[in-house]
Amino acid sequence: MLQVVSQDLIYVGGGNTASLLAIWKVHGLDNALREAWHEGVVLCGVSAGAICWFEGGVTDSFGQTLRALEGGLALLPGSFCPHYDGDARRRPVFHRLVAGRRLPAGFAADDGAAILFEGENVADVVRSRREAAAYRVSRKGDRSVEETLEARLLLR
Repeated sequence: MLQVVSQDLIYVGGGNTASLLAIWKVHGLDNALREAWHEGVVLCGVSAGAICWFEGGVTDSFGQTLRALEGGLALLPGSFCPHYDGDARRRPVFHRLVAGRRLPAGFAADDGAAILFEGENVADVVRSRREAAAYRVSRKGDRSVEETLEARLLLR
């Protein structure tokens, strides 16, 4: 198997998050990625490639209906929802899942926004479109609360 820890950066694209995680586990890549993260390899991705680093997230991996996905690599605590503005169903589903304790509090990103973590902490938020944003979604009592994270515009 490729020596994952010897890489500078690992980028994971989109696709079916549930299948991605299952295949990684069968081949031991989940443990290799954990080791790489602990050794300082930069891990990044979009869509499924962003959800996978968290405990779980909102996915369409199981069909047309958006559902909670649990069993992510949990390198980052909480959950993640990609395509927050790209699919009108995502925001309300994420809020419902967090409020109902089906998913832990977490983060969401519009298409064109990215959150940089250093360890488990948000270090930076960037966007490539003026209207794109990233969010922290937490639980307060029996409801969810959304906070927009300050983001730097990369392109002008």
